[in-house]
Amino acid sequence: MKVGLVGKPNSGKSTFFSAATAADAQIGDYPFTTIDTNVGVAHVRRECPCISLEVSCDPHNSPCLEGTRYLPVELVDVAGLVPGAHEGKGMGNQFLDDLRQADVLIQIVDASGNTDLEGNHAEGANPMAEVEFLAGEMHHWLAGIILRNWKRSARAVESGRALEDFLAERLGGLGFSREQVVAALRECDLPENVQTWSDVDGLALARTLQALGKPIVVAANKTDIAPAQNLEALVKAGGIPVTADYELALRNASKAGLITYRPGDPEFTVPEDSALNDAQRSGLEKIAEFISGDGTGVQRCLEQAVLGQLDLISAFPVEDETHYADSHGKVLPDGYLLPRGATALELAYMVHSDIGDGFIRAIDCRTKRIIGKDHVLRDGDVVKIVAG
Repeated sequence: MKVGLVGKPNSGKSTFFSAATAADAQIGDYPFTTIDTNVGVAHVRRECPCISLEVSCDPHNSPCLEGTRYLPVELVDVAGLVPGAHEGKGMGNQFLDDLRQADVLIQIVDASGNTDLEGNHAEGANPMAEVEFLAGEMHHWLAGIILRNWKRSARAVESGRALEDFLAERLGGLGFSREQVVAALRECDLPENVQTWSDVDGLALARTLQALGKPIVVAANKTDIAPAQNLEALVKAGGIPVTADYELALRNASKAGLITYRPGDPEFTVPEDSALNDAQRSGLEKIAEFISGDGTGVQRCLEQAVLGQLDLISAFPVEDETHYADSHGKVLPDGYLLPRGATALELAYMVHSDIGDGFIRAIDCRTKRIIGKDHVLRDGDVVKIVAG
């Protein structure tokens, strides 16, 4: 499961990426700072079963902080897009192509209005134009793929090949499923005669497919310096206020032991023995006042993308249903994110293909009830998988 970070140059994508992953992406105040795709691991929060099971966990792949489990997701920061990217302008189609396997997108928007659509310094720029241009680039990119050699393709469909099968095969490499293609075709009012499809029809189908298969969460970044009218417009359009600079500062301070901070919290504490100097203390006081009640927004964006748009649930596989541990005695070692409606067999395959192939049965560790491969998992389930 991949979350793609998209946006124009100089919108704060690399800062968001570094804040979300604690990785060191190159950060600079100029266009095209990111030339190579950055890939890292971010986390989304779920309640750890250690709370309800009243045990002390020993996490392996997903940290637990005071009963909050941070489950890993892959985050991809792609270099900035400029208007006309689908035609090869700016850094070209390379970066649109990098987004093929992204399941959901977070668009980082410069809410301050201090950069134009190409990432150059400007005054009074409209951040809503960023939202519109990026969606337009994606739609034209998808439409171009859908309608490629369309006259010949339409003849193949008219010769008896199912339209949904044809499009599913064409779009499969972009991460769209056949179910999404079928849903998009049902939702769009397209001409029955595919030979008559126009560019307008291709764009209509592309817009619907993008909403279904690569939904976009808008992060209204730089809210600490954003004019009220910009922020109001972005929030009205569904954007989430974000200050990635502050999140990065908090994570760095926490890593250095200067503060105690859990990603996503609207507050932090300063230990009595903290080695903060006066300048650092003053800066943190400013951040504390700004994030009070809402946090920096970085964690909220990740969770809206993964848990909201993709509607994923958590599950925790173990080998010992009595002690909720693996073969080494580690309690609740791993947590996984799966689509809502996923089965015990799907969890088995996520752990390891051999376990999925050898699946015999599973056990709901809370109830100690035997469950089959088709059993639908609930959020937070702890499951023992028995394989041969």
